[in-house]
This record gives sequence, structure tokens and C-alpha cells, in this order.
Amino acid sequence: MSGRARLTLFAMLATLLTSWSLAPLVESSGWLVQAAVLLGVQSAVGAGARRIPLARSLTVAAQLLVTLLLLAFLFAGKAESPSGGLSGYLLTDFGSLFRQGVRDVGEFAIPAPLTDGIRLLLLSGVLLIGLLVDMLAVTMRTAAAAGLPLLALYSVAAGLSAGQGGAWFSFLLAGCGFLMLLLTEGRDRLAQWGRVFGAAPGGRVSAASGYGGGKDGTRAVAPVRTGRRIGVVTLGLALAVPAVLPSLGGGMLGSGDDGGAGNGAGGGTISAVNPLVSLQGSLNAQDNRVVLRYRTDSPQQSEQYLRILALDEFNGVKWEASGRPLTDVPERLPNPQGLGGEVRQNAAEVRTTVSAAQTYAQRYLPMPYPATQVDIGGKWRFEPAGRTLVGDQLGKDRFQNVQGAQYTVRSLLLQPTASQLRDAPEPDPAVRSEYTKLPPNLPPVVAETARKVTRGATDDYARAVRLQDFFAVSGGFRYDTTVSSGSGSQAIARFLNDKEGFCVHFSFSMAAMARSLNIPARVAVGFTPGSKQADGSVNVSLRDAHAWPELYFEGVGWTRFEPTPRSGISVPDYSRAAQPTAQPSAPAALPSPGASAPSAAPSKAEDCPPELKKLGECGGPVLSQGGNSDGGVTPLSVLGWTAAGVLVLGLPLLPLLWRRRIRTRRLAAGDVLLAWRELGDAAWDVNIPPDEALSPRRAAGRVVVLGRLEDEAAQAVHRVAGAVERALYAPPGADTSYEGLADDVLLASAALLATVSRGTRVRALLLPRSLVRLSWAASTRWSGVTARGAALSGRIRLPLRDRG
Repeated sequence: MSGRARLTLFAMLATLLTSWSLAPLVESSGWLVQAAVLLGVQSAVGAGARRIPLARSLTVAAQLLVTLLLLAFLFAGKAESPSGGLSGYLLTDFGSLFRQGVRDVGEFAIPAPLTDGIRLLLLSGVLLIGLLVDMLAVTMRTAAAAGLPLLALYSVAAGLSAGQGGAWFSFLLAGCGFLMLLLTEGRDRLAQWGRVFGAAPGGRVSAASGYGGGKDGTRAVAPVRTGRRIGVVTLGLALAVPAVLPSLGGGMLGSGDDGGAGNGAGGGTISAVNPLVSLQGSLNAQDNRVVLRYRTDSPQQSEQYLRILALDEFNGVKWEASGRPLTDVPERLPNPQGLGGEVRQNAAEVRTTVSAAQTYAQRYLPMPYPATQVDIGGKWRFEPAGRTLVGDQLGKDRFQNVQGAQYTVRSLLLQPTASQLRDAPEPDPAVRSEYTKLPPNLPPVVAETARKVTRGATDDYARAVRLQDFFAVSGGFRYDTTVSSGSGSQAIARFLNDKEGFCVHFSFSMAAMARSLNIPARVAVGFTPGSKQADGSVNVSLRDAHAWPELYFEGVGWTRFEPTPRSGISVPDYSRAAQPTAQPSAPAALPSPGASAPSAAPSKAEDCPPELKKLGECGGPVLSQGGNSDGGVTPLSVLGWTAAGVLVLGLPLLPLLWRRRIRTRRLAAGDVLLAWRELGDAAWDVNIPPDEALSPRRAAGRVVVLGRLEDEAAQAVHRVAGAVERALYAPPGADTSYEGLADDVLLASAALLATVSRGTRVRALLLPRSLVRLSWAASTRWSGVTARGAALSGRIRLPLRDRG
């Protein structure tokens, strides 16, 4: 097998091995067989085009055309409305199938079912990466640069499949594929120089000693074998070192190894007094693992928020849960406070079965709100005001937690209407008194902004909708999980001024502003509904952390609002009512599937253990496919960051690619003078600047001496110099051809690199000194342009002078 054919084969293999990292994204791996077959055909077309040979651009065009035809044949008739003819299919059906795939990606969570649309996206992506790798590694002969598309493919797959397991194996396959590609190219280049040999340190290898040893009889080490050993050691270190180093925690929904008391091997309860900080840690966590899985018979799964606890006390520094007494968990939980008969009659009771991950060691039980009955093993206590289940103490510094628990919750699916909220009677004075308390140090701008936003509203419901729309639509706020969370009485004022933050900022601010308008309000912490799976279950992941305000309306109870301007957050339909409001009543940035709102009622205020003040918070939107994420990473953002990373990694390689392209063009031309210039630039790159005053023979001697060249390399330089002299001074018609010109230049260039230090060698490759020729060429062209411009302006002015 020729060197180029071997390189083609390993380029295809590197792409295929890297594609394995996409396997966790879908349920079936059958598409990988199709990808292997299509990659084989695409590579065979490239090999045939190079053998003809075709121009590089035509080779790539032929591969692209055949790839499109193969995809058209494979997916013919798969679109919803097939069109006639190949052109009609490529323009309409192909696009329709792509859009179908994008919709499927948005609907299903990982691992998604292998629909035709998703299969088209996977195959197209792999074939595109395969085409780029083949073009760079084989057509352009730059295997190192081929690592960039492979890195892009692996980065996208690793980013989307985070937490799915098997990441180390995917990395191992991708790394092995790329290393084999580099070794194959290196072997091919060495083969072009002649017999491969290497001498023991300090030894000199003569022409007679050949491949196998030096003068002292020691056996040489083959460079290819050394490369393999380096690759194996590098891969081993890349896999072993992260496993040995300590890892960082995963935020407030992490395993809990670092805090609190826990039960079992997974660690203790994670609790934080300030949800603003802990929730932000979860939303920005690198490890977006699944913490809960559930099934529900609710007809409105988009409303299935899993609520953990309510923060009902605002002291000016933070929101927290006030201390209340705990009771035994009753067989059936008491009716939610404030829920009237009309709303209750229209409420459906739904059943939800939840399974918690072993890594989720939370003391507070996530449940749909308002729960009416809970079936769970272990020791739990009930907090009536917030309708929360809290793990009981099991022993010294040990508490019951959710870790690995499986439980069933029955809850009410409340469906209040806008008219019921608008016509709600005055709340109970005790409720209004407790849940409208504000600290005296709250900045005046909070109440002033609330009054300004709600000016003209005639009831509490209209004021609540205007506050929601102010944050979500008309106020110019921007969602950003990287904003400093802040604390203290000025935190809300800074947020209203800077207008950027994440769900905690929006919920805390709306609740405080509602209280300033004498509307009872609190903040709930929990999970958004999560991401639906192909089997009907729903995954709730680490970045599904969310906080939202709950406002109290008599007859309905505690009612959820959504001020966070984040696409994918479910906005209740009752908050979209066309009220007497100057702004649109429905946040355009927040698409909402159905209508329903949690409502519940706190019991009378009493006092309770201090443990409740420690908020084991959690929650939030899963970033992956489901769209219900409060702070997740979308596939588009992963692609954007990957493209930026590839650009940053690729910029330092541009000088290397430019030098290789120039070298290839010069040597392919067969011109002795161009080859001599290439040899001079190779010496210049290792700090032997050219001296135009010397004759070719003396210049060759200077390169040999300064470059410390010996044996074959020195003879090669002198042979090239002799060919230059013949080309310059031979009589007309004399034969000045030189058969081994390119080989001698490559041999001398490699020897020059081998004799310098490692730092000089790296600089010669990544930042060659001969790069200055680019600025010389640009300067020469600019001088030519200015000269032509001056001549043209002179010709234009001359007739004007003659006319005068």
C-alpha cells in the first residue's frame, strides 16, 4: 500500500473513532455502521481523484458531490412531503428533513431516539468532518491541522453528552485515531527521505552502518517506534492524571461530600443560607448530571415544577425560610391555605413517581406543588406553611436525605383563570401582615420602580402581571448566569440599574417589589419540569435549578409567576391576561405550553428548629435538548464556543501551514532557483540568515558550517548549489535538469532542524523567520499600486494643464 493510500485509510479511521463520542447522544448506534460505509466511499473518491490526478479543489468538489448524492439516495422519501426530482429533493425535502431533525433535537433529551432527522444530522456532521480531515491530512498533506476538525467534533459531542458516562473511552478512541494519523504521516515523510535510521546518543552513523546501529554497535531506535511510545504515554497520562487529582464540587445539587451531614456513601446534605450563591453554582456547573427522574400522568407536563421549599423571610440581606415547627407526615396533607372551592373543584389530582440519583443528597424532598399525599420510605417531617418534607435526624450529625429514594406524590393540578385572580377578595390580614414585611434598609428605588411600573393598574392581579412583564419583556433586562450574585440591601437596586442577572435576581426582585405594593409574596426554589425522554419519563438535571416568585391570591392560594426572560421557561396562561396594561401582557421571550398554576397555602406562623433555616436548595432547567433550562448550554452555544476554540487553536498554526504550502509549491515547480530559495529559507528559519552577496557555492558552504551538517545532508546542500550554478552559468541549450532536487532540499531541511535546540526548532516551525517575506511582498505590491496610481493621476492632470 502506498503512503498516500495508507494516509487516506487512517484519516477515515481517525474520523470514525472520534465519531464514537456521538454515540451516547442517541439510543441506537446503528448509524455508526452507515457512517463508516459512507466515509469509506467518500475517502475512495478522494483517493481516486488524487490518483488521476485532479486539482485539489476539484478533488474536494468531487468528494462533496458524491457525499450529497449518497445522502440523497439514503434519505430519499424520508421527508414528510417528498418532492419530485433530485433538485427538488435537495432544495426542499432535504431541508425539511434537516428542520425535522432540529425539532427532534429540541424535543428529546439525551439519549434521543434515532429518528430520520437526527440520523441525517449525525451522518452529515460526521461526513463533513471526514471531508475536512481528508482534505487537510491527505490532499493538503497537513495531518497536524486535521486535528482541528476532529477536536471540534469531539468537543461538541463531549459538551452535549456530559454526564452520560464513558467519556474516558471516547477520549481514548479519539486520541488514538489522531495519533495514528500523525504517525502515518510521519512515516510517509520519513520514507520519502530514504531509509529510516537513528543512532545512539554520541554515536555517528555512517552510510555503511545502515539501519540498525552506530559505530559503537548500539542498536538505533526507530523514530516511528519512539513516536508510538510517546503517544501511548501521553494518552495514559491524559486519562490517569484527572482520575488522581481531586475534583471540584457540583454546586448545591452535587453529591454533598463537602458539607452537612448525610446518610450513606454519597455524602451529606448540601445546604446554604444564601440561595443566590448556591443556585448560581448549580446553573454554571460543568457537570450537568441527572439528579431526578420521574413519570407523571399530568396532562400538562410543562407545568410539572418540582418545588423544594419557600423562602418567605426577607431581612434586607437575603431571602430565607423562616423557622417553623415540623410535624409528622400525615396520611393526607392538609388543604392548601387560601384555595377556594371553585378553583379546587376544577383541579385534577395527578400522580408522579420520582427516582432520585445516588449523587443527590438533599434533605428537602422535591415535589409537585401543592402535594396532597406522599408515599416514601425513611424518616421525614412535614413543614405545613411551605408544604415541605424535610429529612429527620437519624443520629448524631446524620439526617435523612433524598439520596437514591423512590417515592410517589399525588398533587393538585390547579387551573385558575385570570378573572378569578382579578376578582380575588382581600387576603387574610394575618397573611398580608406576614408576607408583605420589608426591611427598613431597602433602597427607595425598589418601591419607586414598582409604583412606576404598575401605575394605572386597579387590582393586585394587574399589578403582578405588569411586574412580570417589566422584567420579562419591556424593562430591557438580560439573562446572564455569570453575573455576580451579590448580597445586602443594595443587591436589588444594583440589579434594577444593571438590568442583567439570572433567575434568582428576577424572582427576588419581583417578590420584593410585590411586597412594596402590599401584595403577599415569597420565593420558591426547585426544579423546572426537566426534559422528556423517548420512553415517556422525564430527566431533571443539575442545571434545572430555578427560583420563581409566588404571590398570594385569596381563593387561589400561592400562585406562580415567571419574570425570568429565558426561552423555555413555562409561563402560566393566567399571567398572560389582556389586562388594562400599557405593555404586552404575555412575555414574548417566554413561550408557554399550557395553563395551570401551582397554588398552595401556608399554615399559621409558628416557630421551629433552626435546621430549616439551612436551605438545601436545588433546581433548574436542563440545558440539553428539552429547552426547560434556567441556565443550561444549548447545542448552538456549544457549537459557538467550539468554533471560537478552534479559531484560537488554529491561529498559531497559520505560519506553519503557510510555510508548508510555500515549500510544496516551490518543490513541485521543479525550478532549481525556487528550490534554492526554499533551502535558504529553511536555513533562515533556524537562524542562518541569507547573504545575497555570496556565490551559490560559498553560500552552501556557509549553511553547512553554521548548520553543523554532516555526511548526506552536507552533500545534498552542495548538490543543490551545483545545480544552481549550472542553471545560472551553463551555455544556452545545456541540460540543467536535476532529478533529486526536491529530495535533497527536504533532506537538508530536516537535518537543519535536527541540529538545533528544541526551542529553536519549535520557533522555526510555528514562527519561521522567513515569514518576513510576506511583509516584503505586501510592501512591493503596495509600492506598485501607489506608483500606478501616481502615473494614472499624472495622465489625468496633463490634459487639464494643456487646455489652460
